[in-house]
Amino acid sequence: MALLTWAFFIYIFLNAGSSNAQLSTNFYSKSCPDLFASIKPVVQSAINKEARMGASLLRLFFHDCFVNGCDGSILLDDTSTFTGEKKAAPNVNSLRGFDVIDEIKSAVEKICPGVVSCADILAITARDSVVILGGPEWEVKLGRRDATTASQAAANSSIPPPTSSLSSLISSFNSHGLSSKDLVALYGAHTIGQARCTNFRAHIYNDSNINSQFASARRTNCPSTSGVGDNNLAPLDAQTPTTFDNTYFRELVDKKGLLHSDQQLYNGGSTDSLVRTYSTNPTTFSCDFAASMIKMGDIKPLTGSSGQIRKNCRKVN
Repeated sequence: MALLTWAFFIYIFLNAGSSNAQLSTNFYSKSCPDLFASIKPVVQSAINKEARMGASLLRLFFHDCFVNGCDGSILLDDTSTFTGEKKAAPNVNSLRGFDVIDEIKSAVEKICPGVVSCADILAITARDSVVILGGPEWEVKLGRRDATTASQAAANSSIPPPTSSLSSLISSFNSHGLSSKDLVALYGAHTIGQARCTNFRAHIYNDSNINSQFASARRTNCPSTSGVGDNNLAPLDAQTPTTFDNTYFRELVDKKGLLHSDQQLYNGGSTDSLVRTYSTNPTTFSCDFAASMIKMGDIKPLTGSSGQIRKNCRKVN
């Protein structure tokens, strides 16, 4: 199937709740009018060097928002007073792209010092990564401020692991104000990126809801013994791992989901019909993904006088 390039711009305006009423798409239009132009070239350069980086940058935003809201806490290094989120189980030896965020922050500080938050940089970078890899574009709501602390415990408990069942995935997303539809749409981000053997080993060796040939192929680079080849990588979307499209959903229908949690979305449960819809209608997936990204970006932002605008994304001012 020919790769689909999204030749359209999606404008989606969601009603903002009380917690995010101060977010707006034009928040920096006067205080930093060249913000977007300063960020996208850095993202483009990083993806040109390594296409996988687009998925890594998108994942940073997800892991930030799911832990106490979209507040940039994922970027904080550990200090003597608190243990941050970088070494939490879902993140350690897994999250990447912090150096790219540093580079973007440096570029933004040069043109608008002390104005743009690291939390907003994550939101914009996630959108740009999707667009650069062929996915939909949306207007990013901005105005978040940065957290002054982080929580490893919250990161360990708030991010659903790859062993999750469908019911636990739905519960996790619901706890953040996201629906089952948001869950399936946002999981479509797995159309790009890679996963480590330690995260899909159990699925390819123990689960029965998997294409046998697919499982055999994945086993060649992921030994059954824990501790052996744990960091060996495999693409979450085997066909087009660096193109943002709907192939991921077609692979789920064919029982070729890499993670246990991936295949849970198409396993005789309540989300099967939506997976089928996305597998045959890329435009519907594109629109729903953009809407769900905006909705996820609304999770408990710090606004007004809360938090701060960090000068260095890795540490509080």
